Amino acid sequence: MEIRIGVQNVAREVVIESDATNEDVARLVSDALSDGGTLRLKDTKGRLVLVPAAIIGYVEIGTETPRPVGFVPTPGA
Repeated sequence: MEIRIGVQNVAREVVIESDATNEDVARLVSDALSDGGTLRLKDTKGRLVLVPAAIIGYVEIGTETPRPVGFVPTPGA
């Protein structure tokens, strides 16, 4: 699933792909924000991403269902 993290005073988002569930990511974000620590997420390639909770503007957690591959035919085509 895709996770987008908005960082305060930075124009670009931090975007990672993760195998974690929505509930796991939401819990990690909530824990980091409540204790003022660091949000620690691991991406699908095993890299660790650390974001200080004090600079998090928002976190958008994507859906767990995989995106379909291919195209949708247009009506009448």
